[in-house]
Order: sequence, then C-alpha cells, then structure tokens
Amino acid sequence: KGGYSMEKIINHQLLTYEEVREYLDEIAEELPEDFYKYLNGGVLLQESAQISSHALHQDLFTLGTYTNAPAGLGRYITIYYGSFEKVCAGKSVKEQKEMLHEVLLHEFTHHFESLAGLKGLEVKDEQFLHNYYKQQGK
Repeated sequence: KGGYSMEKIINHQLLTYEEVREYLDEIAEELPEDFYKYLNGGVLLQESAQISSHALHQDLFTLGTYTNAPAGLGRYITIYYGSFEKVCAGKSVKEQKEMLHEVLLHEFTHHFESLAGLKGLEVKDEQFLHNYYKQQGK
C-alpha cells in the first residue's frame, strides 16, 4: 500500500490529499471497533486549512478537531489536510505519517474523554496554548 516513489521519500514531498485519505483509512482499519462507539459521524478529511482561533499571527494551524454536536447531531473527528500541508512542509513521508497517526489518536482521546466526562486532554491543549503565547511574548 502507499506507492511512494524513492523520489518522494528523498525530496520530502508532501503526501497528496488522496494519500492522506488512504493512510487515515489504514489507521482506522487497525483501531479496535470500540474506538468508534458513539462516533456516529466517523472521521472526515477536509481539504481546507484551519487556522486556530488562538493564532496571533496566522501561524497556528489546527490539524484536527473532535466535535460533539449538541442535540444529538453527532460526534465526529475532522482532519484538515490544508493545515497538514502547512505544518508538514519539509518533513519526510515517515514523519508525515507519524504526525497523522498522532493527530488522529489525539482526537480519539478527546472522544473517549467526552464520553467519560473527563477533560484531561483539554488541560494539556491549554498548556500547549500557554506555551505558544509565551513564545510569542504574550
């Protein structure tokens, strides 16, 4: 699977939208069925980039989100290919795949915590933002 040419690996070319979709499908097939319990909207791949609402200089991209829509409209994970393009420029195929895997599992953790009424990962995300603001001199 994958069909990555040596040129793509050596030149650190970005995975295409289709390659990212295929890799996310591979990851999804490897995860236990219980991961998808109550995730009725599944995992979506959007072509757009998502600049974080917390970005100070259009420099902070959201790679994925977990949504628990009110009034029973659904729970789903969105991965933003456009953000992935921005953040992964210059990374190897292996590094890109590792990042996709990490982001998907991060969003599944939000899903599990939502089901359990926990917010541990939200606290960790807030710490990341705190460090980002500190680096930006805020």
